[in-house]
Amino acid sequence: MVAVIQRVSTASVYIEGSIHSAIDCGLLILLGISHNDNETDADWLCSKICQMRLFADTENKMNLNLSDISGDLLIISQFTLLASTKKGNRPSFIEAARPEIAIPLYNYFIRVCEQMLNKPVFTGQFGADMKVTLVNNGPITIIIDSKNKQ
Repeated sequence: MVAVIQRVSTASVYIEGSIHSAIDCGLLILLGISHNDNETDADWLCSKICQMRLFADTENKMNLNLSDISGDLLIISQFTLLASTKKGNRPSFIEAARPEIAIPLYNYFIRVCEQMLNKPVFTGQFGADMKVTLVNNGPITIIIDSKNKQ
């Protein structure tokens, strides 16, 4: 499972020209699910994201997590994060999970984040053509892979 984590001032997702979800201060997560991923990967990644200290304290040091600032979380599924570009110029997405595996795991990831944050999270729509807007605050962008745990 791969997550691109972006600290945002605002973020929103549009589907078919209408706003589907929007957040103010918080994190935008682009989530790629591999066919090898499972609930253990989701649990580890949710915990890492929810506890990650990416927000400034009173001394302007990144010491606060999402709960500390009552921030919001917007989770967007993005299978293209699993792209392989080893051969040729057309990316291969063979590592991305098929919908029958990815959708339940995506929904599980959302539920675990909601439980850890003790509040609803915002989402895109799995498989939809989405337009995502954001103001990256910092900019801060971090990539985490549940298989590498780095």
